[in-house]
Amino acid sequence: MCATRENSAHAVTRSTLRQQIAGALRDEVLAGRLHPGQEFTVKEIAEQYGVSATPVREALVDLSAQGLLDSVQHRGFRVHEFSVADYRAMVEARALIADAMFSGLGHRTPGDAGSYLAVRRRGEEAARAASAGDLNVLIGYDLRFWQELCALFGNPYLSDFAYRLRLQSWVCSVPYLRRQSDLRGRLWTGHGALIDALAHQRYPEAQAIIAAYNADSLAFIEELAGPGAR
Repeated sequence: MCATRENSAHAVTRSTLRQQIAGALRDEVLAGRLHPGQEFTVKEIAEQYGVSATPVREALVDLSAQGLLDSVQHRGFRVHEFSVADYRAMVEARALIADAMFSGLGHRTPGDAGSYLAVRRRGEEAARAASAGDLNVLIGYDLRFWQELCALFGNPYLSDFAYRLRLQSWVCSVPYLRRQSDLRGRLWTGHGALIDALAHQRYPEAQAIIAAYNADSLAFIEELAGPGAR
């Protein structure tokens, strides 16, 4: 029995460490400290964090499954390089997800008043950061806002896919956004308006907000990438 408990505790500790390392590396990518195309090995990351190779390898595999890293045979891993064409496809996929979520709203109302309140708080923080042009704060709150908002629709598979797509969208756009010295007034702040529309069951308005946001974000990234970008 003791051995079983020890093995279980070890598995939990390793799993937690794996998640922590994956989260830390994901933050490094989003912060631009790990840039597109940069390569590294399991050993380098293990030495950096002072841990064994096993949870590092597992964390890197997890990030590869999320589309953030590429496995390079006999060399380690590389931060995935997204293109403007990738971003266009992501925006299209985001629109399709929104349509799928809204298609069932004629039969039910997503979430309750308490749920909306929690998501609204997250959206307010995201909007404040966006207004200030604070990309570091915005990304974290925005990811949690959309994750919690999508969860209200009651389909965990759709919600998980939407979160992964949202994460990839940020990783794709971050290199372009971080080239700008001042992002004030350029980032989306419509989180509150979207929540208001949903909470009052104004679904066509909510769809229009998301559609306008998707179009504006794509136009902004295309502008930052410059003419001829693919």
